[in-house]
Amino acid sequence: MHEMSIVQNLLQLVEMYAEREGAKDVRRIEVVVGVLSGVEPHLLRIAFDTFKEGTVAQNAQLDLVVEKLRLWCNSCNTQVEKEELDMICPLCGSVDTRVVGGDELLLKSIEMEV
Repeated sequence: MHEMSIVQNLLQLVEMYAEREGAKDVRRIEVVVGVLSGVEPHLLRIAFDTFKEGTVAQNAQLDLVVEKLRLWCNSCNTQVEKEELDMICPLCGSVDTRVVGGDELLLKSIEMEV
């Protein structure tokens, strides 16, 4: 479960930002998880709830935003968002596409009390 190491790194980042801003408490952390990131959101949440104890984020709520797959189709010059996890353009059926979103894992925001 690599989600544990991801959460440990996430909490290090949160601690760094909290210290830099003089925050005494972190209320909310928002993370964007792409469907192709290889991260299981429910496992990330379990790991977060386990490792946040004793940190500045021990009272924080973790908000996960699951990002859908986004492709750029070179055939019809269009960006598409899709539920299916394949590289086929739903508009023209081409496979001449590239991933432009949905593979990310981003710390989007931290809500802190200073």
